[in-house]
Amino acid sequence: MPLAGVSAADERKSRAVDRSRLLLFGLLGFSAGLPFYMFSTVLALRLTQHGVGLVMIGFFAWITLLPTAKFLWAPLLDRVGVPGFARFWGKRRGWIMLAQLGIATSLVALAIGSDDRSLPLTALAAVLLAFWTTTLEVAADAWRIEVAPTAGDQGPIVAANLWGYRSAMVAAGSGALIFADGAGWAAAYLLISAAAFVPFPILATMRPDVAGGGGRMVALATGLAASVLILLGVAAAAGMTGWIVLSVADAWGIDSRSNVTPAVLIVCLLPFVAMALALPRIRRAAPQDPLRRSAAVGPYVDVFWRYGYGALAVLAFVSLYRMGDVLALTLSKPLVKAAGYSLRAIGIADGAVALAASMAGVALGGWLATRWRQGWTLALGALLAAVGNWGFVWLAHQPAGTAVLYVATALDQFGNGFAGAVFVVYLSMLVNPRYPGAQYAFLSGFAFLLPRLLAGASGSMQAAIGYDGFFLLSGALSLAAIVLLPWVTRLRPHADDTAA
Repeated sequence: MPLAGVSAADERKSRAVDRSRLLLFGLLGFSAGLPFYMFSTVLALRLTQHGVGLVMIGFFAWITLLPTAKFLWAPLLDRVGVPGFARFWGKRRGWIMLAQLGIATSLVALAIGSDDRSLPLTALAAVLLAFWTTTLEVAADAWRIEVAPTAGDQGPIVAANLWGYRSAMVAAGSGALIFADGAGWAAAYLLISAAAFVPFPILATMRPDVAGGGGRMVALATGLAASVLILLGVAAAAGMTGWIVLSVADAWGIDSRSNVTPAVLIVCLLPFVAMALALPRIRRAAPQDPLRRSAAVGPYVDVFWRYGYGALAVLAFVSLYRMGDVLALTLSKPLVKAAGYSLRAIGIADGAVALAASMAGVALGGWLATRWRQGWTLALGALLAAVGNWGFVWLAHQPAGTAVLYVATALDQFGNGFAGAVFVVYLSMLVNPRYPGAQYAFLSGFAFLLPRLLAGASGSMQAAIGYDGFFLLSGALSLAAIVLLPWVTRLRPHADDTAA
């Protein structure tokens, strides 16, 4: 029965648009999820197989810090389009297409250096892969928030996006390991590179943006030419930055034997201190204050202006909420490998088992986010994530067997999927719709700053407390976020006093 005042044709059209939107964001999630394991857990296994020590592998985990800094270039994506691509396909799709080119070429570079004889070159390719993956996510997240401004709208879209993301992430991890077991690491990375490029021609054949125009082939040729220059420029900048960082580390005597955990903890506290000191100035800022009107920092200042000192509680909560999952991700595969499982066995577990469990967690989380109170869904997500982390402790004390590996994998992926879905909805509701790309990039990036800083010291932590202590701690840290829930769920933002 059509709704009152709505024709059957209009209702069918609305449903078709909804289905198309879900498919679109499922595709975007697939595009972003495919490369993730290739610069994190799969790379950690590859380095382990090539004899790289756990402490150095922990340092490689700092590559996942790059997405936490995406607020540095997120405003650029809101204001500037990729030449050629943006004119025909629009600003958001243009950045997504450029990012997919960056992802594919970075994976090829990782395939070329698959023997890991030059760790700096491996690190450079992995950094570029992380950068372009993150750029794709920034553009897709901004688009998602623009088309779905309420929690009810976000639930289904977040679920579709995470289904695509996690199915690609798990498929890439599983497929890469199984393929690498027989054909080698180079072939595995080339396979994922080819798969990562599949969405590009799909986007290229889509209809032009409403605000766009011009010829498709001219736009494509111009966009590809501009992309080559941009990719080379980003690679050169990343290489120079890496050289400077390594030079400073060498000058300070930091190497694979260094215990960097105390320094990491100090660095983690600095953002909180800086923001606390700046809050009085921000809260007094008038609508026309340059601090709030700035194109570069205005979107981020707005977060603290709207929530005041409550913003510190929000940032503390989001930093803790996914910490257990991030820490577990760093050493889960080395633990499983040390427990006697082959690459093929790990790959199979990361395939059907992980995918089914993750999809179930995402579906339940997305569904409950539209029906339960936010505090209850977030608390349940933290609990399920903790149980998933503790499952690795149980695995380590069992004889190697298929059932044990499958159960531990399912617990981890179900908890991770559920917590991820409710967390994305929570972050999306914190965002001011005037600054969707920049603010979501800032909040989601900051959410993983502390966890990924600590993940870089995971090898040192494991050396001190062992695998059991490490995974017990990671689960406990997930639960710690619940302490802040009564406060953060009661926070309400100040009304926007700035004219649109």
